[in-house]
Amino acid sequence: MLEIRPVVHILGWIACATAGVLCLPAVADLAAGNPEWHAFFTTTIAAACVGATLVLATQSERGHEKFNVRQAFLVTTLGWVTVCLLASLPFLFTGSSFTDSVFETMSAITTTGSTVLTNLETLPPGILLWRAMLQWVGGVGIIAIAILILPLLRVGGMQLFKIESSDTSEEKLYTAALTIGNVFVIYSLLTLACAALYFVCGMNEFDALTHAMTTISTGGYSTHDASFAYFDSQSLQWVATVFMISGAVPFMLYIKAVRGNFDALVTDQQVRGFIIFLATSSVLMAIWLINQRDISFFEALTLTSFNITSIVTTTGFASDDYTAWGPGAVGVFLVLMFVGGCSGSTAGAIKIYRLQIVIEIVRAHIKRLFSPNRILTLRHNGRPLPKDVPFSVLAFLTVFIATIAAFTVLLSLMGLDIVTAYSASVTAITNVGPGIGSVVGPSGNFATLPDGAKWVLTLAMLAGRLEVLALLVTLDPDFWRD
Repeated sequence: MLEIRPVVHILGWIACATAGVLCLPAVADLAAGNPEWHAFFTTTIAAACVGATLVLATQSERGHEKFNVRQAFLVTTLGWVTVCLLASLPFLFTGSSFTDSVFETMSAITTTGSTVLTNLETLPPGILLWRAMLQWVGGVGIIAIAILILPLLRVGGMQLFKIESSDTSEEKLYTAALTIGNVFVIYSLLTLACAALYFVCGMNEFDALTHAMTTISTGGYSTHDASFAYFDSQSLQWVATVFMISGAVPFMLYIKAVRGNFDALVTDQQVRGFIIFLATSSVLMAIWLINQRDISFFEALTLTSFNITSIVTTTGFASDDYTAWGPGAVGVFLVLMFVGGCSGSTAGAIKIYRLQIVIEIVRAHIKRLFSPNRILTLRHNGRPLPKDVPFSVLAFLTVFIATIAAFTVLLSLMGLDIVTAYSASVTAITNVGPGIGSVVGPSGNFATLPDGAKWVLTLAMLAGRLEVLALLVTLDPDFWRD
């Protein structure tokens, strides 16, 4: 049987870390004189007790133990579940149902951005700050998993981005710690820069901080029901566009740039493709929007650049109801939900590099159709692809599409119309946030969905954040056998 004691030990430390983070919104509410601070204080004590109990109960007399691949899969999956359950308690203690509390928390830590809360302006600042913090912490956690764990687990072609390190476990541990430390510093500096520019462009201090957290994490939670449309500012939209892109770029490239390799951000095939795709889509959609509305090209470009970047980076902010831009625009945005940002970033969905590899695979297949004996080498970033990467990418895409189909059927069986069922499934698995239609679209809310549908979407958000395959692995009976 799989040895789970080391897994539970790590989950205990995760619970303790969650308790530490919970102190901040408690202080915010206490400083503002809101009685809801007790919800965070109670949750802090509960999380600390759970964490300490798990750590002490599973402490090994042999000290540090190596993790195998199966244990890494299990920690990756159960870590999200542990944080979700503990972090949902403040929502539960302040009046939300258990279903809504878990849905809102899973949406936050997976940086999806779908919400069941309404009248956000009337909520206590601690709750609003907690939503933003969950997305911010979830974002840096996603980067850590994408950089350190998924490449080792060979999920969906992520082995292509495996960090080179020495053979000794001590040096590997040091390299991992140093990498995450550098990522955290860069992530924090980008957040502070974004908050400062938001403040300069008109947001108050609280809105600037919370929106900066949910921008860099590409999460999309806002402190207002109208999202970015509340501010009605083109300058704020352009600032958000720049920093959403920043959050969707591989953070390892930032580390290389800081170390002097500034060309890394420009020459990387992923980044080039990502920027070109965003620019082309925004300009073409702006031309479409000019024909739909009597507005200037710059105003149209502002709207399209912000909203397209928001969807492609899986942030989920909205400055306008893009479903009202015409049937053509609805179709475009539905396709954009699948794209995603770059690997090693906070963005979800398929990711640019997988699409680039699929294009290489199709191109090579077409050439072999009329020239069967031709020897073709698939490349990415100028280097030959490892032999297992193309198969891994195709397997991921197959499971990804099949998962969307399965969740769409489940939601339709629960009474949702096909547009709502399909777009809700897509937006949950791609971790985008808003869907298509009047119910879950950019002007809608997930609060009206039945509880069963919310639980299905909660699972879908987790599956999407774990790249689907990492979750399916733990459901295989052979996974639990020696």
